[in-house]
Amino acid sequence: MTEITRNIGLSLGADICWPLCYEHLMKRLDLRIPTKDGDTIRFHVERVTIEPFDLRQPVKYDVVIDRLTHWYHTSREWIKKGVVMNDLYVFNNPWSVQSMEKHTSYAAMMHLGMPIPETWMVPPKSYEPTADLRPTLNRYAKLFDLSKIAEKLGYPHFMKPYDGGGWRGVTKIDDTTKLRQAYEESGKSVMHLQAGVNGFDRFVRCIGFGPQTKCVLYDPSAPLHDRYTMAKDFIPKAEEEHLAKVTKTINAFFGWEFNSCEALRKDGVWYPIDYANPCPDSQVTSLHYHFPWLVKAYIRWSVFCAATKRPMRRTLDWDPFYRIAAGELSYEEKLDHYAKVADQRFERDQFEEFCGKHLAHLDEVACEFFSTAEAYDAVRQKVSALFPAHEIEAFTELFWKRIQAWRADERGV
Repeated sequence: MTEITRNIGLSLGADICWPLCYEHLMKRLDLRIPTKDGDTIRFHVERVTIEPFDLRQPVKYDVVIDRLTHWYHTSREWIKKGVVMNDLYVFNNPWSVQSMEKHTSYAAMMHLGMPIPETWMVPPKSYEPTADLRPTLNRYAKLFDLSKIAEKLGYPHFMKPYDGGGWRGVTKIDDTTKLRQAYEESGKSVMHLQAGVNGFDRFVRCIGFGPQTKCVLYDPSAPLHDRYTMAKDFIPKAEEEHLAKVTKTINAFFGWEFNSCEALRKDGVWYPIDYANPCPDSQVTSLHYHFPWLVKAYIRWSVFCAATKRPMRRTLDWDPFYRIAAGELSYEEKLDHYAKVADQRFERDQFEEFCGKHLAHLDEVACEFFSTAEAYDAVRQKVSALFPAHEIEAFTELFWKRIQAWRADERGV
């Protein structure tokens, strides 16, 4: 009988609240998972440090939860080395995150038949000067009328960078004057013009983490701390399942275990509009009521992957999705087949069996934890990092009150 340790690394940037809660909950769970051979699996959680590394140096982690490498190159290359050399499992696929911008994700999901709003790419307004720039533009750059593209899309529509990035440079275009102003201000950025889903009646953000999904009614016009609403029963169960299938399809297609998908409903049709978010918001200051669900999702998927030594899918295989797309099926029928591929890749059945057997007590432990001083301190630390001093107490109490509302709902009070 041997005790085996699985090491889970947290690769972090400015994250404060969820890692603290994750660490506290893992200690409280004190997991001991038996294997078929009679051994016992234990878990050690550690924050990954940034330091020089030998490319042949072993990696001590079995799983790394990555919240840093979409922008920090040293950690990205360390993780890529770990996947290639040391069979490291990481959330998310670093090559996909590095190369996958909104543009590719729009084109790919259009190919799969999803009702993505009409989208145009336009050349940048200005360029970085290079020796070859002038002859290239003189010979091949075709003059175009931006307003004619806008007329095709209709007003209002949206101008946004092709590669996305936390609402960076997103502008609602209401008329020709706004169009030309936004284009002038875009500088060297390559931009998309995307048709608006005007007259929509629901805006939902679906969070996906492995086979786990959660739909939240979203209000992008509200302040950040109110965008994730606390509304319940805002869409029928069938539509929630539809959005779950869309989200899991996108995530499995691009090798993303953790991502969020924004979609708008108009006349009963759900239009995915922003779904290349493979390092989505995980902070209590925006998620509040939904924050405990996310922390639990982190724990369930990371523990499952570490305990089962889930192999990292190093390369992306799109052929199964493309074969389905080429068939003579309706979009809903294709989506069912896409979702089955996604569930296979995320081992949904095995995951649910594992959680039922080894993590059945997580809900109860988490519900109790989110009443403690440690949980309150995690909230306060995050608020203190973002809000001015005179607002810290008020916003800490606001988010804490919403978490207690979640606890009451969990207990059926």
